[in-house]
Amino acid sequence: MAITDHVDLPTFMEGVRKRNPGQPEFCQAVQEVSEDIFDFIEDKEAYHSQQILRRIAEPDRIISFRVCWEDDAGNIRVQRGWRVQNNNAIGPYKGGIRFHPSVTESVLKFLAFEQTFKNALTGLPMGGGKGGANFNPKGKSDREVMRFCQSFMTELYRHVGADVDVPAGDIGVGAREIGYMFGQYKRITNQFTGVLTGKGLEYGGSLIRPEATGYGATYFLQNMLATRGRDLTGLNAVISGSGNVATHAAEKVTQLGGKVLTLSDSAGFIHDPDGIDLEKIDWVKHHKTHTRGRISDYVAQYPRASFTAGKTPWGVPCDVALPCATQNELLGDDARALVANGCFAVSEGANMPTDLAGVHVFKDARILFAPGKAANAGGVAVSGLEMSQNSERRSWKEAELQQLLLDIMAGIHESCLRYGRVSDDYVDYVKGANIAGFKKVADAMLAYGVV
Repeated sequence: MAITDHVDLPTFMEGVRKRNPGQPEFCQAVQEVSEDIFDFIEDKEAYHSQQILRRIAEPDRIISFRVCWEDDAGNIRVQRGWRVQNNNAIGPYKGGIRFHPSVTESVLKFLAFEQTFKNALTGLPMGGGKGGANFNPKGKSDREVMRFCQSFMTELYRHVGADVDVPAGDIGVGAREIGYMFGQYKRITNQFTGVLTGKGLEYGGSLIRPEATGYGATYFLQNMLATRGRDLTGLNAVISGSGNVATHAAEKVTQLGGKVLTLSDSAGFIHDPDGIDLEKIDWVKHHKTHTRGRISDYVAQYPRASFTAGKTPWGVPCDVALPCATQNELLGDDARALVANGCFAVSEGANMPTDLAGVHVFKDARILFAPGKAANAGGVAVSGLEMSQNSERRSWKEAELQQLLLDIMAGIHESCLRYGRVSDDYVDYVKGANIAGFKKVADAMLAYGVV
């Protein structure tokens, strides 16, 4: 069989797993996309002969490096850092940096693969990448975090640049970490360029960047509801997570008339039957950001709420759900519980929070289900706008950015409708997002020839 001959999905995935042993997250992400792409490219010979899907599923390069730093007690600590540059067919590599003990090469490869399609959906010229380290900022002093970030950037700086690869924040990497890394980049290179996004407003950051991912996931949910003549007014929402994405999603749901019932962290979830209103959300933001406390402390502040340890919130009856914590937090049984309890719309604020079994449950139930590569693209969209502002040496007003975010999320929704409409009353948003993102990247790759 010639390499240009068509293969079926099981054969293709067998090859992916063989080439990427011990990398379940990456293989899961490739399978989820490929299930939709295979039907789309069936009669498109150019994609087959040029091995486009195979090439997208093979990162351009993976940089792995040692990160040595000294803790406050004088102990030498050693972590591992990575940058996965997946595809730059439509622009510089773009994607966050994650500091968390769960970070592995497989996790970063799946995130970079997903990022490639997510960035394409925004309509902005950004390729896909992701990076991070198995470093846990929790419990570390500011000086320990600074020393780690400086050591991390001392290696990373040679692989990134405003027109090469532009990292941002992610889990464990907020404004503090971005500031330390940008400072070290400037120190080493003697350049002030837009090499990182998520920067402070004082040194080239953009307004609404902290809000953008959570707001964008809510705007996408609102767009889906509008196809059925509804909005968020009076709807009960279950949200996971309690970090930046979750709290801003909760904020926007509340502003649009919904009632947020839950938030969570790695220890469990809180359920507030009275609703987590704007005042309570502000308390959570302050508690998590400034005191670095746990979500369980919410119950002491608001005694009518309850805390359930070691569980996710998907058993709480609701109308809509926004998983905003981390990958594979919503499993098949969780999806079945949501559907059985009346949930009819899910918008993913995190990256691949629903496993394949859960995705299939939502598809089979024909509920409104927005995958992360579409629903949570608001964050990277505003990061792309920050890149534009840095290139122009200017800052845009908040009203301009809010309107651009609304327009970008509406545009992503339209792309999903174009390729995902199955019938008059059902849109497969997963299929629509996968095909729309793939087509843009694939067509650019075809234009370049074999490179």
